Amino acid sequence: MRKLIFLSFFFIFISCENNDSSTVENASSWDVVIYGGTSAAVSAAVQLSRMGKSVIIVCPETHLGGLTASGLGFTDTGNKEVIGGIAREFYHRVYKYYDDPETWKWEARSAYGNKGQGTPAIDGENRTMWIFEPHIAEKVFEDLVKEESITVVRDAWLDRSSGVKVKDGTIESIAMEDGTTYVGDIFIDATYEGDLMAAAGVSYHVGRESLETYNEKWNGVQVGVLHHGHHFADMNISPYIVPNDPNSGVLPRISTKHPGEKGAGDDKVQAYCYRTCLTKVDENRVPFHKPENYDPNEYALLPRIFAAGWNEVFNKFDAIPNAKTDVNNHGPLSFDNIGMNYAYPEGTYAERKAIIDEHINYQQGLLYYLANDPEVPAEIRSEMSQWGYARDEFEDTDHWPHQIYVREARRMIGDYVMTEHEIMGDTYVEQPIGMGSYTMDSHNTQRYITEEGYVQNEGDIGVHPPVPYSIALGTVVPKSSECKNLLVPVAVSSSHIAFGSIRMEPVFMILGQSAATLAGLALDQSVGIHDISYDELKSHLVKDGQVLRWQTEN
Repeated sequence: MRKLIFLSFFFIFISCENNDSSTVENASSWDVVIYGGTSAAVSAAVQLSRMGKSVIIVCPETHLGGLTASGLGFTDTGNKEVIGGIAREFYHRVYKYYDDPETWKWEARSAYGNKGQGTPAIDGENRTMWIFEPHIAEKVFEDLVKEESITVVRDAWLDRSSGVKVKDGTIESIAMEDGTTYVGDIFIDATYEGDLMAAAGVSYHVGRESLETYNEKWNGVQVGVLHHGHHFADMNISPYIVPNDPNSGVLPRISTKHPGEKGAGDDKVQAYCYRTCLTKVDENRVPFHKPENYDPNEYALLPRIFAAGWNEVFNKFDAIPNAKTDVNNHGPLSFDNIGMNYAYPEGTYAERKAIIDEHINYQQGLLYYLANDPEVPAEIRSEMSQWGYARDEFEDTDHWPHQIYVREARRMIGDYVMTEHEIMGDTYVEQPIGMGSYTMDSHNTQRYITEEGYVQNEGDIGVHPPVPYSIALGTVVPKSSECKNLLVPVAVSSSHIAFGSIRMEPVFMILGQSAATLAGLALDQSVGIHDISYDELKSHLVKDGQVLRWQTEN
């Protein structure tokens, strides 16, 4: 059996015994305890170290960096001019690695296309590089924690049921499932899931709010809205095993439930996938294998999609250095596992692992199917057969990414809720701590049967802000009545559709640094995080290179 290890949910040891974490006599104590190993966690820890604070990263991951180091190398940059501070330093350090000729092992630098998202991959003038291989990103994160002598405890799983000790709205300590306890003055939840935030009793939301909740246009169920190209358009494809015969049953991965009324809220979350790193270089290529639970019938919609004339399988094989590609979802049925992740945000570790296993089986099976199944057009099979997993990536996990792409899970309801009004520039942000600029981008949420009896996807939205926007301080700060010493720079306080833009990895690094700065100032003054003067915080952020407002704003 092939060995698979997952960054977030492999080697899970669900403890049947509850260690008594009520006593913290032997616990380690820190100025700030960060839970999670994402890019935001590293950014926050580096900032705190540079402010002279004792900080520890405690995380379930074994590899640092989240999606940035787990396949998402074709960075969702947006406007690079608003990426400052430690985030920009990260991309500068990536540039320095690729400035070394020895880094270019599988292709010449001159052969690399230098294409990024709206910006050259290699920006020589600013000495930044925005597109990179997973192992290079991980090296940069590990360099940062090593240089700052930051303690990292890996494979440590929060006891979500009773491990978070809160007294009078203040977190006193957090305990892992093995009973190890960490005491801190301030805590930062840097997980994609918001597990510490939820265990501390902070308010949050899962799913899509209705349009009425925040008077938005692009939230809630969006039946009939077909942005991008990740839908069935007017292909008029039957969802039934025998075409046009409802009595024959429904093909796999199609919901038979009503999708909901347009604009209504629900508890569904946008689809997850893995950002696989593939190559055609024979010396570095591992052929696609047949998963243990492979079932070609799971992809029975694809032959009908091909027959309808669709042929865009390779449109999101985005080039990254060394003749590799960052593969993302594209089309009506692709690498997004639509509708199979609803239970993930609130799920137990075991429930999440089952969801992750199913996603891996689905996506590895799809790669194998496209390369081997006779139902796939010959030219697609021939092309796909030339690809394989990059042998020099994810070497301890059979070349499969460590981290599933949790595009959205819990979102805090904090001091300030960012909505599409702030993203689109209709509402002015009074206390910015960073900026975003990417499209409000939600992937599909469900695949359903239309009233006309055809299959269709729902939930894919792409609305571009007119200019970069400021992100409010209150998005990372819980209500003071709920928790006085927690900061949340990833599962931020925002509506579903606003999070669709905020959720980009450079922004998480920006918010991680800004949240850490707030924590450092609160420690300096021995006051709560809600008591720091914004002007003082702003001054420190600007000094450290953060960009807070777009250049055309007053």
